[in-house]
Amino acid sequence: MTYQTVSAFAQSWGLVFLVVMFGTAVVYALWPGNKSKFKKAAHLPLEED
Repeated sequence: MTYQTVSAFAQSWGLVFLVVMFGTAVVYALWPGNKSKFKKAAHLPLEED
């Protein structure tokens, strides 16, 4: 296995991996069931102890 082979493999599959992870994060953030959790977290700094 040469450096060029490993580099090409890492570049192509690394890109695929990062795109999948980004898509997963977007789906998680926009999932309707998480709305209340994110709303509570957004108002947390404004609450008085």
